Amino acid sequence: MIDFSPAPVPPPEPRVAVVIVGAGPAGLTLANLLRDASVDCVVLEQESREFIEQRPRAGFLEEWAVRALERHGLAGRLLETAQTHSECEFRIDGERLRFPYTEISGHHHFVYPQPLLVTDLVREYADVKGGDIRFGVRDVEVHGIDTDEPSVSYTDPDSGERRRIACEVIAGCDGARGVTRAALPPERAHLARLDHGVGWLALLAEAPPSSDCVVFGVHPRGFAAHMARSPQVTRYYLEVPPGEDPENWPHERVWSELRERLSVGGAPPLTEGRLIEKRVLDMHNYVVQPMAYGRLFLAGDAAHLVAPIAAKGMNLALHDALLLADALIAYHRTGDTGGLRGYSAASLRRVWQYQEFSEWFAELLHGPSSGDPFRAGNAIARLRRLFHSPAAAAAFAESYIGATAKVTDGKLPTSSQGGAFSHV
Repeated sequence: MIDFSPAPVPPPEPRVAVVIVGAGPAGLTLANLLRDASVDCVVLEQESREFIEQRPRAGFLEEWAVRALERHGLAGRLLETAQTHSECEFRIDGERLRFPYTEISGHHHFVYPQPLLVTDLVREYADVKGGDIRFGVRDVEVHGIDTDEPSVSYTDPDSGERRRIACEVIAGCDGARGVTRAALPPERAHLARLDHGVGWLALLAEAPPSSDCVVFGVHPRGFAAHMARSPQVTRYYLEVPPGEDPENWPHERVWSELRERLSVGGAPPLTEGRLIEKRVLDMHNYVVQPMAYGRLFLAGDAAHLVAPIAAKGMNLALHDALLLADALIAYHRTGDTGGLRGYSAASLRRVWQYQEFSEWFAELLHGPSSGDPFRAGNAIARLRRLFHSPAAAAAFAESYIGATAKVTDGKLPTSSQGGAFSHV
């Protein structure tokens, strides 16, 4: 007879202050800041160290985020090696329209692929500071988030045994498909979602960049983009139908379509190369509200997803980590729970600003290929206004570079929304 009863929960290890589930930018930044403040934490990650240091991800950091990492001693290699961008370019109707957002806003982007940042943060936390990070864990479960004794259990990858870590707080930084978001009670957490109705074919090419800035191709056949990743690798995007099979896009078709959508007079030809990544992303955004319940706090993609339309995802993850670290450190130093109760509301303000800009920008990029003449006309008018109205240009530059982002060093408003830390 098969025993369908739940597996027994093992006795816990010695209690720690914080268990962080997920070793992406949010989880690792949070771990480093807690370690520096002598707040005990353990990081659990289902993938191997090699995997998280190599998986292709975003590559644009806003200047406020880099300066925040720099203040905490986490931006050494980034500042030494990252390229900076000060302009972007729109290509439409055979024209090249350069938008000088640094000249307008006073801020620029840093080009630093997420795998490099993750490598830096893992090294700092695990190798330099001796932090506890456990890779390859399986079957992670969270327990007791609405009690004073939460814990996290997992299967040890070496022994196959179940282990459990008791803690005061669980930080859910395990991404869109992680387990922590699912642990929020459905009646207390609400998902707001927007589907853009298009897919993006995400490509990485072993080819030097063909431009010194990000290029947005606004074209009736579909949006296209060029984004440098390194001197040898370039990220490209092509708008495709949602659910498209990437295998429908062999090498020659990809480069033919990129040339069609990105080539304009006066621009250098695209430098072609071997495609080392090819996958389709269905463009959608979502926000979990609130981002906390009881002793569980979500950060990064576990709480919100912004389609890669304006390179906002990694920046929002860092913003969450900085806010949550300030709140946790304040609690463990003084017992003040105000920052923890206010964390979700404070983070969601920035999240919704970025979501609104992403939706606005998506319509500019996708309207001309929508097949709807009204949407197409509106999108072109929206784009042209950026180059004829100083007010519109300033508003776009500010949102594009995230110039209004502020990290308040623990001075978060108090809120009891969603029962956040209600058992303290």
